[in-house]
Amino acid sequence: MSTQATPEVEQERAEQAGADLPWQTVVWNDPVNLMSYVTYVFQKLFGYGKDKATSLMLDVHHKGKAIVSTGSKDKVEGDVSRLHAAGLWATMEQPGA
Repeated sequence: MSTQATPEVEQERAEQAGADLPWQTVVWNDPVNLMSYVTYVFQKLFGYGKDKATSLMLDVHHKGKAIVSTGSKDKVEGDVSRLHAAGLWATMEQPGA
């Protein structure tokens, strides 16, 4: 008897593993918003202190992006929507999926 999984079983396992991974909110650098405004938005939307918000803003500025929140798909969708409403460029991703 073979213990090798069928392709269908492997696909199902991969989907179940992906469902358990947290989603991430990614904020991207843009040529429009001031660094002080981005810091302010991070403080207001996520409750980050000034140091944490500034650190994330600097990641966006210098690295081109920063992960600003993680969680369930619904939570991260809401975070992306709020960031868009504030005028920031944001997407969501599920690493490893």
